Amino acid sequence: MRYTMIFRGGAVNLSKTFSLLFRKYPLFRVLFYAVLIGAGIVVLTFVTQKSKKYPIIDSIDPPVGSPGDTMTIQGTSFGEQRGTSFVEIAGNKITASNYISWSDKSIQLILPSNIQDGLLFVQTQSGKSKPQFFANEMGIPRSLPPDTKTFLPTVTSVSAPSTTYGSLITINGSNFGSERGKSIVYFTANRDDITSEENQFLPASEQDYDYEYWSDTEIRVRIPDGAVSGQNQFYVETEKGKSNFYTMTVTSNAGKKFYSQKKTYLVSVNADIDSIDTKNATTITLRVPRPVTMASQPQAELSECNPQPSIENYRNTLIHRIEMQKATTQKQKLRFEQNFVVSVYAVQTEINEKQIKPFSNKKRIIYTLWAGADNLIKSNDDVYKELAASIVAKETNPFVQAKLVYNFMIDTYKLNEKSRKSDDPVKELTKRKSGDAYDFAMLYTTLLRALNIPALPMSGILVDADLNTRNHWWTEFYIENLGWIPVDVALGKGLDYKPFKQIEDTRSFYFGNLDCQHIAFSRGWNESKPSLVNSKIVQRPKSYALQSIWEESSAGTVNYSSLWNDPIIKGVY
Repeated sequence: MRYTMIFRGGAVNLSKTFSLLFRKYPLFRVLFYAVLIGAGIVVLTFVTQKSKKYPIIDSIDPPVGSPGDTMTIQGTSFGEQRGTSFVEIAGNKITASNYISWSDKSIQLILPSNIQDGLLFVQTQSGKSKPQFFANEMGIPRSLPPDTKTFLPTVTSVSAPSTTYGSLITINGSNFGSERGKSIVYFTANRDDITSEENQFLPASEQDYDYEYWSDTEIRVRIPDGAVSGQNQFYVETEKGKSNFYTMTVTSNAGKKFYSQKKTYLVSVNADIDSIDTKNATTITLRVPRPVTMASQPQAELSECNPQPSIENYRNTLIHRIEMQKATTQKQKLRFEQNFVVSVYAVQTEINEKQIKPFSNKKRIIYTLWAGADNLIKSNDDVYKELAASIVAKETNPFVQAKLVYNFMIDTYKLNEKSRKSDDPVKELTKRKSGDAYDFAMLYTTLLRALNIPALPMSGILVDADLNTRNHWWTEFYIENLGWIPVDVALGKGLDYKPFKQIEDTRSFYFGNLDCQHIAFSRGWNESKPSLVNSKIVQRPKSYALQSIWEESSAGTVNYSSLWNDPIIKGVY
């Protein structure tokens, strides 16, 4: 009890003393408040420092680079937007114009011309990251490189100095490489704008299976569709560089093709995923179609993509993956947007019908694949074989056969401007005698294949003079020693459409010719396999691309909504 009384008495006396000093002396009051405020600042600073998320660098790529290289910095807590944040290398801040992208986990930038060796930091409002070391490749001592001229590919001769379109030639020389890899043979293109090397030459086509053999001293390749007739220069390009130019003659008695009126479009493709509800971990995959490349559409480059894709190009699709690690409900809409720069030429043909003969080399892959049936074109059905045979009667010329089928469809069937759903739209067109542009293109392709004419269904968008777009379909068929011939049955029939340049006789024009307002997303049917076991597949019939999978979700209970917007044109030049 004694000790307790003393303690309490001391506490009471201390309280009285403090109260007396506080009331009697102003200086004491000032000192008291100063101490109180200082303590508050110390506590606030401590709490703020603890709550700050300092940027953390996990990796930089490349760690050794040169001015102009693209660097990617991976990590966390960079912030969703750059704002006042910056990257510092060797004491120098990277200026705003050098940043490509900035997100919370990734930064992309172009290394400036004055880049030096040194420590790399990421600085945000929360503070500065721990450093990584970067080295300027230009400052690293290296042994003198060998003379690259001794490794450049060299063309010494060609097996056929004069040949026709689609014919197989043998190129002899050295330093071609034991495997083709990414090496390419380029031929002079038949285009009206040859102001740059990019427009002047076109590559032999992988989709047309032009490459048949490649070794270090010998290449066997076919003259590609779209090569210029007459004197044609070609060269071989490998990772070591370009070969010398070699001149040969390309001729065809069957006719000629011309590419002109080039238009370059900025095409935007986007899709939305909304209201994801899953009871377990799941993966949702989107396969976004990419515009194709071919002789009439030589450029189709991805210029912008948000978010960054998981795979940029798989079987002509761009892959996005949404990963849900556990059961969740997410109502926020996710948008996936891609912009492509696509160049398109108008195609014109001059055909000498009398010089065209039936396909002679039926072992060519282009014939075995595209003169028969597949999962989209059911040309082996007796209904189509009998119909095709009745149309052409005893005619054996494949070009004349194709024209007879074209005229028959225009004269026989009614064109519907609006699309109609059907389990078998092609067969229904033959029964109802009416259909939309999709039905017309698929039936035309089917009838040509029933006649053993290699043909491809084309899908994409049609751009009118006001830059409005619509999903559209047409056909290309192959003539030996000439190449691919475009046909748009729906436009030939009179589909309502506003071209850049008025066409007087659409029926005549759209057999063998095509304007520069067709942007292709598919050449043929793109059949791909699921990437997940027991996954759920979403298809989109009668869309701007012909592919078997658009969406795929992993097995289990998952619900979500998706909206695929039709491609739009953001600009043309």
